[in-house]
Amino acid sequence: MRWLIALLLATLAQTAAGDDTLWVCYNYGCLQDAEVRYTERQLALVGAFLLAAGDAADERDRLSLVIGWLLAWAGEQTAIAADRGGNVADDGIDGRMDCIDHSTTTTRLLRLLERRGWLRFHEVLEPVQRTRYLVAAHFSAQIGQRPEAATPDEAAGAPGHYVVDSWFRDNGRPAVVMPLPDWLAGGGEEESSLAAMASLASGAPAAGP
Repeated sequence: MRWLIALLLATLAQTAAGDDTLWVCYNYGCLQDAEVRYTERQLALVGAFLLAAGDAADERDRLSLVIGWLLAWAGEQTAIAADRGGNVADDGIDGRMDCIDHSTTTTRLLRLLERRGWLRFHEVLEPVQRTRYLVAAHFSAQIGQRPEAATPDEAAGAPGHYVVDSWFRDNGRPAVVMPLPDWLAGGGEEESSLAAMASLASGAPAAGP
C-alpha cells in the first residue's frame, strides 16, 4: 500500500504544474486539427492509474482504457465524439476518424504519457502499417516493451512490439492492444465488423482495414 500511496503523491506533484494540451486530427487523413486541453484532475487520474501497473501486461491493459478515456475527453471538446468504429458507421459525419487520424492522434497521446513518465514498461514507437489484399492499407500507433520489462520467456523470443489501435471502436471505448504479429496477420478486424453490420441497412459498402 505504501508504494501505491507514493506513486499517487508523485503523480499529483508532477501534474501540479498545470493542464496539458494536445492536437487531435480527424475527418480522414488528418484533414482537420483541433486543440484539446486535459485538466490537472484528468491527468492525475491517468497517471495514478498507469503507475499502479504491476508489469508490462498490466500496463498494456490499463493503456487500452486510458486511450479510451483521453479520446472521450477530447470528444467533449471537439467533433470526434461522433467517431464510430471503422469507416462505415460514421461515413460523411463531421468528426469521423480513419486509421490515419487514429494512428496519428493515438501516437500523440502515447507520447504525452511517455513524456510525463507514466509508461514504465513500454516506449512509444512510430506508427506501423499493414497491407492486406494488396491494396487495403491500415495504420496503427505502436509501442515496444522495454527489454528490462520482459519475462524470461519473453526475453528468449523476439522483441515485444504491440499496436494500440483505437480505430476499431467507437469514441471513448478502450483501444485494441495486441501483439504486432497478430495485428499484421489481420487481428482486430472483428472489432470493426459490428460497425460494418450496423451500416448494412443503409446500403453503405463495408470498409477494409
